[in-house]
Amino acid sequence: MTTAFDPIDLAGTPLANRIALAPMTRSRATGPGNSPTASTAEYYAQRASAGLLITEGVQPSPVGQGYPDTPGLHSDEQIAAWRKVTDAVHAKGGRIFAQLMHAGRIGHPDLLPGDLINVGPSAVAADGQVFTHEGPKPFITPQALSEDQILVTIGDFAAAARNAIEAGFDGVELHGANGYLIHQFLAPNSNVRTDGWGGSVEGRIRFAVEVTKAVAAEIGADRTAIRLSPGNPYNGIVEPEPDPVYTALVAALEPLGLAYLHVLEVAPESRELTLRLRKSFSGVFVLNAATEGPTGPDALTLIEDGTADLISYGALFLANPDLPARLRAGGPFNAPDPSTFFGGDDRGYTDYPALDAAASLGA
Repeated sequence: MTTAFDPIDLAGTPLANRIALAPMTRSRATGPGNSPTASTAEYYAQRASAGLLITEGVQPSPVGQGYPDTPGLHSDEQIAAWRKVTDAVHAKGGRIFAQLMHAGRIGHPDLLPGDLINVGPSAVAADGQVFTHEGPKPFITPQALSEDQILVTIGDFAAAARNAIEAGFDGVELHGANGYLIHQFLAPNSNVRTDGWGGSVEGRIRFAVEVTKAVAAEIGADRTAIRLSPGNPYNGIVEPEPDPVYTALVAALEPLGLAYLHVLEVAPESRELTLRLRKSFSGVFVLNAATEGPTGPDALTLIEDGTADLISYGALFLANPDLPARLRAGGPFNAPDPSTFFGGDDRGYTDYPALDAAASLGA
């Protein structure tokens, strides 16, 4: 029987186990020009015992930034700073993919340089607010991307992927989930276009497919992956019929030979679609499973029964830098502190104790 602690080949990249660090925004890229810091390198290196580390969302261009102090991969100083992160992870035997995340309509012009404004597939604002350095502000109506701007944006993703490889990453994951730009093109309420980039199912999946093809052409399909969250209402997304969209999308991506497909389930009832996507994708299948509360040890059975090849852990991995060892031992587990999830100093970032240290403290 296959277990979470068995190795796996990820399109030619050997992974030590089948436990992944899920991408989580931490808003601590306070180095020059939204670059990661020495603490970022320590944070990821602490978690290098994962089979695969997937970074927080990294904007592929300045206009792609959606939150304060999130890192980019569009400048030389960012590439150099990320190189220190990947070197630290590789020195510990880890493997790391950069998640490329264009926030699209999610964000605010106050977070962008110069006179840039947020963009999206259509001029449709998301409900709600975003936190800025001046406090919460409502989402604005984004500028609808022209066809020429869409092609430039696809090029930005490809260039950022090339930068990721230059920075030492083992590959990139495209963020097609959680209501950000790729997801905005997929959803009928945020994409009301009537041209070839919207309308029909084929039109709405086109941007995701073209971005993935461009990145795979730039760095190789074996170093390219994508994350999807069918039916996820986060950031104002409404997908009343996700099944035909995502089955068509995965069918279009399947021939490319991607490194993996990463699915974020939004509810237990999503499992039926998850299994269909799993069956139609021949590559490595990574799952962030729908659970009550943070994903825990019980999710490992999804590897044993063949539902997934890897399980990604978010909050539990944030709070337990040696999570694979703790999962193998059955705990104990540090509790995550939500008050330190976003921004701040090293508290709640690099100071969670490892198992041996926790035992010596009486944890």
